[in-house]
Amino acid sequence: MSGWIDLNADLGEGCGDDPGLMAVISSCNIASGGHAGDAASMREAVRLAKAHGVRIGAHPSYPDREGFGRRVIEVSDTNLKAELTEQIAALAYIADEEDTALSHVKPHGALYNQAAMDAPLAHLVAQIVAEALPGAALVGPPVSELEAAASALGLVFLAEGFADRAYTPEGRLVARSEPGAVLESDEARLAQALEIAREGTVTAINGLAIPLPARTLCLHGDTPGALASAKAIRAALEQAGLQIGVGGDG
Repeated sequence: MSGWIDLNADLGEGCGDDPGLMAVISSCNIASGGHAGDAASMREAVRLAKAHGVRIGAHPSYPDREGFGRRVIEVSDTNLKAELTEQIAALAYIADEEDTALSHVKPHGALYNQAAMDAPLAHLVAQIVAEALPGAALVGPPVSELEAAASALGLVFLAEGFADRAYTPEGRLVARSEPGAVLESDEARLAQALEIAREGTVTAINGLAIPLPARTLCLHGDTPGALASAKAIRAALEQAGLQIGVGGDG
């Protein structure tokens, strides 16, 4: 087979092997200060990405460092817009100082999951991206409110699948509070990555294959064994004839 698949990872979060993963992935999402990260960690991640030719994206979240951005925070649209815009701008400023630029935005954690199902929130997130980074892509789940909002505003949308997370029959991620939400073995992660990339489907927790048309695969940097899994997944994808990167018009 032939085609393209992007490999991305959430980095700059103070955990995992960022330098190791940068040598494997083609896109990164850098924590921008909401759930993790500061000016020093952002600059370090930007420099690593630039050195490896990795596309750089902002990874903004609800302002929730204590909960690592994985809790829904009650905040007005006005305040959330100001918060997310500030996070994106902080990383964009550092990227500019390092003579590079941001290519995309991927919401983090609870913001990502909530915006995937909440049309008004998805529109707000897409609007923030359109205003803060004209021309940048928005990353999110396929067939989601985020995809619909991106389309409505004329944004490039990169539909994302996860190599290391379990899926519900409805195509959503199993909540991290549930057993089996994170795939623990290299074999399971590899099998899921290949299924998503080659077939455009994923096997849900009920054992049935469901559509998951993804253009980018996420390899979480904070998952135990992430680097070994990432290396195995990239090698298997390339062996299957896939080119690593966004490709096309993305």
